[in-house]
Amino acid sequence: MSNTKELNNRTLTIKRTFNAPIQLVWDAWTRAEQIALWWGPKGMQTKVVKHDFKVGGIWKYVMTMPDGNDFVTEGVYSEIVELVKIISSADFKPMTEGVEIQALFEAKEDKTNFTFKVVHPTAEYCKQQEKMGFYNGWGSTFDRLNEYLQVE
Repeated sequence: MSNTKELNNRTLTIKRTFNAPIQLVWDAWTRAEQIALWWGPKGMQTKVVKHDFKVGGIWKYVMTMPDGNDFVTEGVYSEIVELVKIISSADFKPMTEGVEIQALFEAKEDKTNFTFKVVHPTAEYCKQQEKMGFYNGWGSTFDRLNEYLQVE
C-alpha cells in the first residue's frame, strides 16, 4: 500500500467555504478570546486554559457540556504558517487521543476556503472515530464558527 493511500485511510476531512476574509477566519483560530466564542459543538461552553500560539506552544481548552461535565482538549503546535495552516497534536479526552489536526486556509476573494483534517494513528481508529460522530461534532463546531464570523 502506498504511503498516500495509507495516510488517506487514517484521515477524516471537512471542507467549508466561509463568507469572511481570510484574516477574520485566521484570527478566529488564533486568538484565545475568539476561540472561546465558537470552539466546540453547539451547546458547549469553552474556556481557554492555555493558548501559546507558536511552534512548540501548548493549547488547552475545557468544554463544559450541557450536563455540566467537562471535556478537555489539548495539544502542541507543530507547524504554523500565517494565513495558510495550523498543524497540532490533539487529545480530546476522553474520546479521542493521539491525533494530528490540520487547519488549512486559502483566500478566495473576500471568502475563505477552509480544509480541516484529522490524522489518526491507524485506519481502524479513524473508522471508529468516524462512527462515533466525527462529522456531526466537527460539523456543528464549524457551523458555530460560521455564525461567529457573520457577527464579526
